[in-house]
Amino acid sequence: MGRGKVVLERIQNKINRQVTFSKRRNGLLKKAFELSVLCDAEIALIIFSSRGKLFQYSSTDINRIIEKYRQRCFDMSQIGDEAEHQSEQCLYQELLVLRVKYESLQRTQRNLLGEELEPLSMKELHSLEKQLDRTLAQARKHLSQKLVSRIDELRGKVCNLEQINRNLESKNIGKCTHCEDYTNQFEAGAATSLRLQQEQITSKGKEVDTRCLNDNNEWQL
Repeated sequence: MGRGKVVLERIQNKINRQVTFSKRRNGLLKKAFELSVLCDAEIALIIFSSRGKLFQYSSTDINRIIEKYRQRCFDMSQIGDEAEHQSEQCLYQELLVLRVKYESLQRTQRNLLGEELEPLSMKELHSLEKQLDRTLAQARKHLSQKLVSRIDELRGKVCNLEQINRNLESKNIGKCTHCEDYTNQFEAGAATSLRLQQEQITSKGKEVDTRCLNDNNEWQL
């Protein structure tokens, strides 16, 4: 059977904890020795037990290795400080450049508004005049384009409204024609019905006259 997975947590049993510490400490010291021999590495290993007992291993002089470690950490901190200082200097230079650009833009904006023109030279005034002319030309061009677009849009709306009006007129004409046809049919039917009624009344009147004549003849006889 394989070995079960070891749970990495503090061993509560004091004896078991001490046994585990001894075994793993020896294994760690052995691995450090093997690594120094196989790879020609400088290794310094320092272990303190839970009771404060010191265990150490070094492939060479441990003090020299520790001093070398401290020097390397110091050099790295110096490099980090220098890099940070250079980064701050770059940021400061960028800030100065942006500040100069901002002030220049502010001054140009005031000049375009007709302010602070006295310090400007003739060349700067001519340049400002040309810039204003270009700006005015561009503004007029965009205004004309917007007006043309608006006119086209309004024309399209007018065409749509005219088409809707024509459709409504055609529908109204159709309805009126249908009403006239219905009225004519109604009037023709009414006239026919009236004529039939008159004919019926006339025929009944004749029948009555005939009966009256027959009755008179019979009475005379």
